[in-house]
Amino acid sequence: MRIDVETCAGRDGSPMPARFRVGRARVRVVETLDQWFGPDYRYIKVRGHDRCLYILRCHDAHEDWELTMFKSERALDMMPGRPPTKRLM
Repeated sequence: MRIDVETCAGRDGSPMPARFRVGRARVRVVETLDQWFGPDYRYIKVRGHDRCLYILRCHDAHEDWELTMFKSERALDMMPGRPPTKRLM
């Protein structure tokens, strides 16, 4: 899924996601967890302010961004053997 991404310069000067839009939701990146490279693209695993995990794919030559994976905290709570997180209402 193609997404709009606002970037900032990474340590090596390459664009890194700072915020992105998924549908109507805006997600602020609070942590970059991992990054790996392909021939002309990069995958970047981030945690959003919503505590969800995202894997974004950046085509460096065109600076096109795609969302390739999304995992919500709620889905993690449903996994067997994991204690549910406490949420304040």
